[in-house]
Amino acid sequence: MQKHPNLRMTRQRQVILEELRKVNTHPSADELYEMVRKRLPRISLGTVYRNLEVLSESGEIKKLEPGCSLKRFDGNPSEHFHIRCIRCDRIADVPMASDLEIDLADMTPTEYEILGHRLEFFGLCPYCSNNSKTDANRS
Repeated sequence: MQKHPNLRMTRQRQVILEELRKVNTHPSADELYEMVRKRLPRISLGTVYRNLEVLSESGEIKKLEPGCSLKRFDGNPSEHFHIRCIRCDRIADVPMASDLEIDLADMTPTEYEILGHRLEFFGLCPYCSNNSKTDANRS
């Protein structure tokens, strides 16, 4: 997605963007709201949601909608992969090149209008994995 050169960067949008880019935890809108409120105590949750949508549509950030879990946001709009913990829904960047080429034109004919694709890795984060091992040792 291309960054929108005419996006008006309001103070609220700027703070939301700064707070999102400070972390690599891929927060939900609610988590980001709590972070932003420390700097803008009067901001509403609705304002955070609306601005996240605007920033996402403009290409400044990425909206992640993994599987059936909660929407999360990434301050790094460049193409890269993510991995999601199936137990706690934590999302992290995958440290690998994202130059995987998929030629949508070569796909088997389908009646679907293909709008894009998403490659999702999933597993257990280190915390949940360690807790699983601890739980297994107690049995």
